[in-house]
Amino acid sequence: MGQKAHPIGNRLGIIKGWDSNWFGGNNYADKLVEDEKIRKYLSARIAKGGVAKVVIERTLKRITVTIHTARPGIVIG
Repeated sequence: MGQKAHPIGNRLGIIKGWDSNWFGGNNYADKLVEDEKIRKYLSARIAKGGVAKVVIERTLKRITVTIHTARPGIVIG
């Protein structure tokens, strides 16, 4: 049986981008847990909004959350 390569792993950086863009350093695990909490909160809060993807970008002092959705009216208000 042949070994299979993960399709998203092959496309990262070429066709698809990462879902999180940041460098963790020493507190990588804390930031990763925080990202998962943000994603879980948004998924529960706007479940009917048709959320396709949540992209989280971090700089030293700012977190930017970009939500890709099919129904922006529900997400906005």
